[in-house]
Amino acid sequence: MLGRIVDGRITLTEMARFPNRPVQLGGSLHWNILDLYQGVLDGLRTLVDSLDVGLTSIGIDTWAVDYALLDADGRMLGVPFHYRDTRTDGDHEDLFLRNGIAALPFNTVFQLQTERPEVLALSARLLMIPDLLAYWLTGVQVGEVTNASTTGLLDPFSRTWDRDSIASLGLPFNVLPSLLSPGEVIGSLTSDVSALVGSPSSVVAVGTHDTASAIVAVPASTPSFAYIASGTWSLVGVETTEPVVTEEARVGGFTNEAGVDGTVRLLRNVMGMWLVQESLRQWERDGLTVSLTELLDEAVGLPGSSVIDPDLPVFLPPGDMPARIAAECSAAGVPEPSNPAETIRCIMDSLAAAYARSVRTAGELAGIDVEVVHIVGGGSQNTLLCQLTADATGLPVVAGPVEGSALGNVLVQARAAGEIEGGLAELRAVVRESFELMEYVPSSPGSDSGRS
Repeated sequence: MLGRIVDGRITLTEMARFPNRPVQLGGSLHWNILDLYQGVLDGLRTLVDSLDVGLTSIGIDTWAVDYALLDADGRMLGVPFHYRDTRTDGDHEDLFLRNGIAALPFNTVFQLQTERPEVLALSARLLMIPDLLAYWLTGVQVGEVTNASTTGLLDPFSRTWDRDSIASLGLPFNVLPSLLSPGEVIGSLTSDVSALVGSPSSVVAVGTHDTASAIVAVPASTPSFAYIASGTWSLVGVETTEPVVTEEARVGGFTNEAGVDGTVRLLRNVMGMWLVQESLRQWERDGLTVSLTELLDEAVGLPGSSVIDPDLPVFLPPGDMPARIAAECSAAGVPEPSNPAETIRCIMDSLAAAYARSVRTAGELAGIDVEVVHIVGGGSQNTLLCQLTADATGLPVVAGPVEGSALGNVLVQARAAGEIEGGLAELRAVVRESFELMEYVPSSPGSDSGRS
């Protein structure tokens, strides 16, 4: 994505897109990390070839929790595992009161507990996925704090590595990199990489956890907002200045992740559009020709009745999602969907209900009287989901921008380059000035859509 700042407004242009296809290898699920890196190089070359001015900087954001282990020569010790791999299935110690992170099976701390001792013994450095890509571009091995906060190895108050947690894993402390904050320069492209992409440049640390970048781009005009970063996962929560590390937050499944400019993202992971993506894949495997746009249009006219808990562990792995949804409806005593449109409606109603629960609880935990809900990311284009969320929360929903993560990434780079000044409030004002947003107001029973 190419970002430009002109007259205090920001534009984004998609320059290249490449697939992200995990690979089954030896009975385990891995990221095809070399193919992803090649996609980065090819995309940068395409971008540079299109420019008539120099490239100011590069920022990388990806998903969280996954990592690579490197030896003393900087070579990978195996292919990074995918967080949906089953190696971490089972019960896990709840470390919330220490690290402020919900005990999810794919957390880095639990993944590390499954690593073979001989691999850990050879490990000289652990790099999260965006840090690994930045290392290959620059030759500099550092970490970035927003992604580091998802590992379960960071003290949420000091934002430094927790030596006790690291020691309990049997890891040498120096395996973890020094940490940068968003806006700091990681390093310049190596000469080899500069030759491959066609331009020298530097890589700037951004909110490398994609949700951290997405929340920068929330166009909020009030501090009393909740957000939903809606993609494969839905991250639902509020922005705070201090971690909320209480028993109530732990029981509620909330997590405290570091945000840009010293903020904290108090949020819950809701399963998100993964339910839709896997359903579409299954229908295609079954030989059905389906269009999500058409299914959503049809679902609008259906009565909402069947609601399930989208966060149940049964929905986490890939596979036959429609069958699992139907089975859960049966177990919950609600009507089973009989066709794809009814399945989609069930997913939308269930997500909206989960969003409403999470928004309400997040506000209570943080002591925030939430006035508005912002949906950023791909889900902001889903008019049915946005309206159902407004109805379920009883709050106005502001939808957009779509490319929240890329936008927040570019905003942090632009500020680092001196193109924009100020804190998060000023960055968010740029978003409001730059993009058309859609507002959905709660509709009363029997009324038409509250979209405006």
